[in-house]
Amino acid sequence: MPLDSLLSTLMNEKAPDNIQQKLNKVYTCYEGLHKELIPILQDIQSIFDYLPPESLAETAAFLNIPESTVYGVATFYSQFHLTPQGKNKVKLCMGTACHVRGADEIMKAIEKKLGIKSGGSTPDFEFNLEKVACFGSCALAPVMVVNNKVYGNVTPEQAVKILDNISS
Repeated sequence: MPLDSLLSTLMNEKAPDNIQQKLNKVYTCYEGLHKELIPILQDIQSIFDYLPPESLAETAAFLNIPESTVYGVATFYSQFHLTPQGKNKVKLCMGTACHVRGADEIMKAIEKKLGIKSGGSTPDFEFNLEKVACFGSCALAPVMVVNNKVYGNVTPEQAVKILDNISS
């Protein structure tokens, strides 16, 4: 079965008790080589939307490497998350152009609206908020990305409206 089909099938399985089964299915696509660590973690995260703690230990065992190595990679790269993430991903650029054009005020408005700080998720896991160093869209500064949709020249008021439209 092609990897994309396998991942799609695994993501659609709802039973929470089969983490080990899902991990084993991911591992069947790999040979157990050290160089496969990042792709394996990416596949695991695509299934669970984060890296469950047991996945780090299981991946270390599968690759025959120390668990600390797996943890080190998982914490080094910002693409990986060790805690469950919100359904709606809200990212705000804090790069120089965005900062100069008011990103701090936008972040305050978003944090107030969602009741969380950057790096957190709402208690109902509806929203996840994170700062991003740069999106490379400086001409659109300040930039906010929600669920991979880019919003440019955002004001604090517009940011709140965007979130309101997602919530409704």
